[in-house]
Amino acid sequence: MIKNFFILLAVLIAGLLFAVAMIFFAIPALQESTLILPVVSTTRADTIPIGTEKEKLEQEIAKFQSDLDKYTPEGAYIVINTSSNHFYLYNKNELFRDGVCSTGKNERLIDSTKREYTFYTPIGVRTVQSKQKNPVWAKPDWAFIEEGLPVPPKGDASRFEAGTLGAYKLVLGDGYMIHGTLYKRFMGQNVTHGCIRLLDDDLEAVYKSLNIGSKVYIF
Repeated sequence: MIKNFFILLAVLIAGLLFAVAMIFFAIPALQESTLILPVVSTTRADTIPIGTEKEKLEQEIAKFQSDLDKYTPEGAYIVINTSSNHFYLYNKNELFRDGVCSTGKNERLIDSTKREYTFYTPIGVRTVQSKQKNPVWAKPDWAFIEEGLPVPPKGDASRFEAGTLGAYKLVLGDGYMIHGTLYKRFMGQNVTHGCIRLLDDDLEAVYKSLNIGSKVYIF
């Protein structure tokens, strides 16, 4: 029995020595392998371009902002969206009023002489050329043709209507204007012959804010 005890003790000691030897030889190898890891992780190729790209983007944004500031008018101006029929009244970069409007119905009218009239709101940049309170509308030929009426001679009294354009008008050139309307139920729709119609309160605010030469951006 004592003999068996010493045999078991010898086996345990041998196993312990083997385990110690494995640890002794394994630790240097483990240390060597872990020393490589920081080198690999700190030399990733994607660390340097991220900073570079960020700087490039920041420079481009700064340039765009500078260009925007350069082209933005100092005073009041108005932006007209002909798709959503919405206007935005700005003073420099500050939006201080917006609302619905009506713009061109994008239709054509051809008279008996084959003359064609196109009713659209022109896209682009225009300026306020003149302003007038309580304007009188001088009806063009197409207004009579559209109603199926004979076209009167130039200067005929039947060509002039008061109240149709509202309390104010701002002339943009080529027959286009910003003015009011009697047909308020159609606001927000593409129903005009090319002019920009506004509600009474909005029209008054635009009239008082914009000066001759003020920009009108239409898109």
